[in-house]
Amino acid sequence: MTALARPTHGRMIGGVCSALAKRFGTSARMMRVIFVVSCLLPGPQFLLYIALWVLLPSEDKARQAW
Repeated sequence: MTALARPTHGRMIGGVCSALAKRFGTSARMMRVIFVVSCLLPGPQFLLYIALWVLLPSEDKARQAW
């Protein structure tokens, strides 16, 4: 597994789904579908997405930290 960081390329809005897909070894498209389907269920999915968007570093900043 790789470190959890938002990619600079291949992201749509914030890169959260792309980062999670890369981390868990699945496609970004599949992770986006899972997120959209999960939004049909009750819960704070959008708040979690926004929190991850704010908290996850971009790949550029993650590389500079190492």
